[in-house]
Amino acid sequence: MPKAQETILEIDLKALKQNFEYIKSKTQKSAKILAVVKAFAYGSHADTIANYLQDLDVDYFAVAYASEGVALRDAGIVKPILVLHPQTVNFKTLIERCLEPSLYNTKILNEFIAVATEEGQTNYPVHIKFNTGLNRLGFIESDVNGIISKLEETKSIIAKSVFSHLAASEDLSEKEFTSLQIQKFNTIAEKFSKKTECQPMFHICNTSGILNYPEAHLDMVRTGIGLYGFGNSEKENKNFKPIATLKSVISQIHSIEKGETVGYNRAFKSQYFVKTATIPIGHADGIGRQYGNGKGYVIINDKPAHIIGNVCMDMIMVDITNIDCKEGDVVIVFGDHPHSASEFSKTAQSISYEIITAISPRVKRIFLT
Repeated sequence: MPKAQETILEIDLKALKQNFEYIKSKTQKSAKILAVVKAFAYGSHADTIANYLQDLDVDYFAVAYASEGVALRDAGIVKPILVLHPQTVNFKTLIERCLEPSLYNTKILNEFIAVATEEGQTNYPVHIKFNTGLNRLGFIESDVNGIISKLEETKSIIAKSVFSHLAASEDLSEKEFTSLQIQKFNTIAEKFSKKTECQPMFHICNTSGILNYPEAHLDMVRTGIGLYGFGNSEKENKNFKPIATLKSVISQIHSIEKGETVGYNRAFKSQYFVKTATIPIGHADGIGRQYGNGKGYVIINDKPAHIIGNVCMDMIMVDITNIDCKEGDVVIVFGDHPHSASEFSKTAQSISYEIITAISPRVKRIFLT
């Protein structure tokens, strides 16, 4: 393994392409594909990821907030961008940068219509969000008539899509609940289609929805975690390749005698002779304190080295007593299977989403093409 000099996040764009092509192969040919690139493209690098996917001819993008959409426009993204959780204070910015808001209740619908009218817009594209069971954001089925009346009263906006979000599509033990969500959304879609002249796209599937509920692909599907290499199940993980590998380096090796302690608050107290390695990565880089005290581990020369003591802001210490290694050797925090972010996160009863989106911007991104 080559020498490392600092903590880096390697991002494999070939893996991104492989994941995109697999998702595309599992998607009904009539359905468009929306790539979710919120949260810095799930902790990788939004500008690079979005431009790469744009070159692969993805149909749509989605971000959480207006600022993320503005950053993508500044980076050269010209494809449509759906803003999933817009705030009213940013409505004028949305219009200025051709970003398309998700409208999820009467208040935000009315306020966006008012701003769009004030800005002289005609048929500005919006997306109407319905709650079918996640109970996070969204109108409910009984709101359909009122929404359509609002749309018919104004020429400033037009419904580009109507959508909802599955709550447990990765959990096949919740298949009955997910099927009820899909059924409820299909009813909403049917009512919407019958009562409005505009024919919006309908979409409800996330990555696991794409994989487990092909009958619900409708006009478009949304994929986030799958693009970044995770299928939300042991079976599907085999078909994806994580795009990010978090690497670091051994800065120093210590010999800890029986009775000595390691780290803040003397959290580790040695009961016998131990060798430790100090690694330049800590909770300011995204490795939370919950991974300390023997829970989390890194890989050094193909062997697990458990974190001992408390995670520091900029460093962790790991147990290398039984590992043949030296200062300057490469450390893998997470990467491809079986040492993926999903496996790393399980040690602290977390999930891949949390650890990959937590990686600090101060960690240098390296792109593999």
